[in-house]
Amino acid sequence: MNNYLYLAGFTLLGLLIGSFLNVLIVRIPKGESVVFPSSHCVKCNNKLKWWHNIPILSWLILGGKCYFCKEKISWQYPLIEALSAFIFALSYLKSETLLQALVVSLVFALLLALSAIDFKYKEVPDSLNLSALTLSIFSSKDIIGNFQNALLFAGAFTLLRFYLSFILKKEAMGEADIMIAATIGAMVGVKLGLFTIFLSAVLALIGFAIVAKRDYEMPYIPFLAMALFVVFVFRDYFSSFLEKLYG
Repeated sequence: MNNYLYLAGFTLLGLLIGSFLNVLIVRIPKGESVVFPSSHCVKCNNKLKWWHNIPILSWLILGGKCYFCKEKISWQYPLIEALSAFIFALSYLKSETLLQALVVSLVFALLLALSAIDFKYKEVPDSLNLSALTLSIFSSKDIIGNFQNALLFAGAFTLLRFYLSFILKKEAMGEADIMIAATIGAMVGVKLGLFTIFLSAVLALIGFAIVAKRDYEMPYIPFLAMALFVVFVFRDYFSSFLEKLYG
């Protein structure tokens, strides 16, 4: 019974966090405070009532439109809230302790916000990226090991950045990618971290094939975040697969 209560609690918390993630996604790229002013319609600036901010439910009740001016409310809002709830629920199911579940959930929630901002604005705020990296170091009991893996991946990506930039004669990788790589190392370790990078490349190729637009700059961080989440959730399966493959 307690497990179901905790699962329900984490799912509800994920919905609430998802609502706040929408604030981060909208305001941080604009350089606005995430605290003040309170929630309001970006079109008519009317202050929203509490019942306008119930995750997912308010969007459905209002028919995806502002209560005051009837401006359409982006589908981004319920989508981010639903994804956040899913992240929190699955992180709880795949974590060993409540504390680990909370830390892991917050890491992936921040990566979700980063991915949305990267898709929409082609920007990666350092505040969110560094927060995710810092939390990832505490994602398991082996804090020192997580920190070492974060440094290892950050160093490896930094070297790769220098070499690729020299060969291609242009900036081949940003600092944001290095921080995400460090987060990957801290979250899943070296072997699974390398597999995560490989999986992210596969997912990115599929994304490019689906979009198939010339001169479209596809952001890479969302694929890194997606791959990391998949590997974390199925880490036992992937670890077993890699052991059988390489012995």
